[in-house]
Amino acid sequence: MISSRNPFDMLAQAKRLAPALTEWRRELHRFPELSLEESETAERICRELDRIGIPYRANVGGHGIIAEIRNENGGPLIALRADIDALPIQEETDLDFASERPGLMHACGHDAHTAMLIGAAELLEQLHRQQSLPGIVRLLFQPAEEVNAGANAMIMDGALQDVRELYGLHNLPTLPAGKVATKQGPLMGSVDRIEITLEGKGGHGAIPDQSIDPIVCAAAIIQSLQGIVSRELSPFEPVVVTIGSITSGNANNVIPQYAMMTGTVRTFNPEVRVTLPERIERIVNHVAEGHRCKARLKYIEQVPVLMNHWEQTEATEAIIDGLIGREAREEAKPTLAGEDFSVYLNEIPGCFFWLGSGPPDNADSAYGLHHPKYTLNEECLPVGAALLAEIAVNRLQVLADAVQKT
Repeated sequence: MISSRNPFDMLAQAKRLAPALTEWRRELHRFPELSLEESETAERICRELDRIGIPYRANVGGHGIIAEIRNENGGPLIALRADIDALPIQEETDLDFASERPGLMHACGHDAHTAMLIGAAELLEQLHRQQSLPGIVRLLFQPAEEVNAGANAMIMDGALQDVRELYGLHNLPTLPAGKVATKQGPLMGSVDRIEITLEGKGGHGAIPDQSIDPIVCAAAIIQSLQGIVSRELSPFEPVVVTIGSITSGNANNVIPQYAMMTGTVRTFNPEVRVTLPERIERIVNHVAEGHRCKARLKYIEQVPVLMNHWEQTEATEAIIDGLIGREAREEAKPTLAGEDFSVYLNEIPGCFFWLGSGPPDNADSAYGLHHPKYTLNEECLPVGAALLAEIAVNRLQVLADAVQKT
């Protein structure tokens, strides 16, 4: 059990690891891999777990890894998660350790998340050797977050078996390093995908009366879909319906037979989310009918609203305040960007929070996530590692104490 007579200064120990954390992060940054292709990244993670001496299971949900720091007497189980995949973006940072793979970049900081979780693993193992943990810490290195597939795949392979609570973080370059942002309840939006196919009647661009133009129909649908947000839903219910791609035709003087569109749908309210497929289908079908086109809508639910749980978020905030100070924590602004950590939180209680990774001054002007010039202030690495480890230890102790009292 953790003893107050022999305190383990998590933040101080993490700062001693800072050079190693930086080295791990930079190696991962140089060799990014896309979602579902993270084999080399997984090998690098396994290499560090072998060095630390933590047993693990590889090839979980694809290239994921489950590692555990176990108390031989068992006890409650807390899980920590980091995502490991990169993005199809050409890096434009000119860093000495910039991506060596053309067209691929860790533009969302998953390299840093992975390094922080490896750091947390080393801290927890050090502590465990000094004074046995009051339970089990499971480390989830998750693939395929960027394509909203990794969390479900990990769960199918047993990632949440026996887990009592789960915690994770995401770096935020518009928040200064050393700061943290938390929020009770909805933090990030649900993510759904729509695919619309329109069939008209192809013909000569100069003789439109002998054709049925699916491009004109597509334009009308795009405009009409915005009426859902502005006229069918309360202005107090944030919703976004964005058409992100249109594909149709290949000649300037030809009316094509087909037009295809894809888009994303986001909201904070699960009850509103349930109503959106019918609303979108009604508009697509009726507008298409008015333009004499045939329409087919495919509505694909991807990840739910990321909903932080009250007790676990309150506990996380107290741990953050105790480790780095109340002045370093602020309330997070909700965003309709999505995160498949929400899939885990639909199954078990936990908390997800933002870790500042921006410059100390003018962080608001920093390049954001998914930008080719995105950079990360590496001073956040020991802070993130220490917070993850401290949360795990604290929550294990709380759960173990609760068992003893019953």
